[in-house]
Amino acid sequence: MVDVADKLACFQAVTGLEDPDLCTEILQAHGWDLELAISSFTSSNQSSASTITSDSDPRDSLDPTQTASSSGLVPAPNPSIAWKLVTLPFSVISGSLGLVSGAVGLGLWAAGGVLSYSLGMIGLGQGRGGESSARLVSVSAAASEAMEFVAAFERDYPTTRPNFVGEGFMDALQRSRNSFKLLFVYLHSPDHPDSPVFCERTLCSEAVAAFVNENFVAWGADIRASEGFKMSNSLKASRFPFCAVVMPTTNQRIALLQQVEGPTSPEEMLTMLQKVLEESSPVLVAARLDAEERRNNMRLREEQDAAYRAALEADQARERQRREEQERLEREAAEAEQKRKEEEEAHERAAREAAEKEAARARMREQKALSLGDEPEKGPSVTQVLVRFPTGERKERRFHSTATIQSVYDYVDSLGCLEVEDYSLVSNFPRVTYGRDKQSLSLKEAGLHPQASLFVELN
Repeated sequence: MVDVADKLACFQAVTGLEDPDLCTEILQAHGWDLELAISSFTSSNQSSASTITSDSDPRDSLDPTQTASSSGLVPAPNPSIAWKLVTLPFSVISGSLGLVSGAVGLGLWAAGGVLSYSLGMIGLGQGRGGESSARLVSVSAAASEAMEFVAAFERDYPTTRPNFVGEGFMDALQRSRNSFKLLFVYLHSPDHPDSPVFCERTLCSEAVAAFVNENFVAWGADIRASEGFKMSNSLKASRFPFCAVVMPTTNQRIALLQQVEGPTSPEEMLTMLQKVLEESSPVLVAARLDAEERRNNMRLREEQDAAYRAALEADQARERQRREEQERLEREAAEAEQKRKEEEEAHERAAREAAEKEAARARMREQKALSLGDEPEKGPSVTQVLVRFPTGERKERRFHSTATIQSVYDYVDSLGCLEVEDYSLVSNFPRVTYGRDKQSLSLKEAGLHPQASLFVELN
């Protein structure tokens, strides 16, 4: 649900009132019904707008509208100032995607703005590049009606015809503003007897269609459809066929530059369109030049901003590089110090572990040497054992024939000739490996009595 602030902002944008207190009072008087409040405000101001137009200074308004000729063509006074301001109903504005606001050049050519603040209420928005944002649904009701009209018109008149845009009135008005063209409006009454002849001979004549397609944005509607009916009421169409040339002006109003009611020949239509275009040319040119100047100024500002940002980014990059270099040096110094400490600690730890290991091995050798006891004297129950090491070193010792092979392993360990603990004792002839599984056998049981020659084989 749209909150009070959104309603107030939308009401100010649509009505042009700047006093928030007055806008609040008007909305409160209508029970905060936004559409009702805007409709009431615009309807009360519409009559005053007509009065202002008719009573304004001759330098700021047109001559009174002359009586229509028998052909139905209303002579157009100088359209550089609108001869009539038409207030559009809020339902037409909210039914389309764009909303025209603001004026550019001679107070008439409008620069349409989009009320982004009221997005949540009526689904209006503006996307990147100034284009209308995506619809809340796939196609709006106004655009759907416009596309149905275009399809029906192309079906009835398949050859030469104006290129009517398939979008709502406000979007077509926005398109005309963006392309610096006037908006050609055709309100179609299918049931009127003059409509088929007018469409075939005048509107779809090669000269008129080509001139409209080249110089105008064309929008058409069936008066039986919702938006076509509303626009016929807004433009006060009294006879059909009905054509008009309009341009956007401030807020929800459009400037009606010319209108044609009733049957009209191609020559008369072309003359009217040429005259309106010629007399509106200064306004369109001024608007285009003003827009180009704004674009150039904007481009210049963007270039200046880009140069400033580039210089700022370069300064920031240099400062960041200097800071990163300083941080890198500090980090490398800290890492080097940490590495030095770790290496010292590792060296100390390795030395300590080596000393502990050597002390443990010394204790182990001492314990195993003690476990062997004294070497027995030669005798029939004594076995002579020769042990050869991988380094070529030889060691001999006498054991009781009842001593186990484990005793020989203990003897080898007690010598401290090996840096490893994983090894096996092996005899040559025959080759027998006396592994850990045979350590419980006595020398005599192992066949090593009365003498044995063993060598150390590293595993």
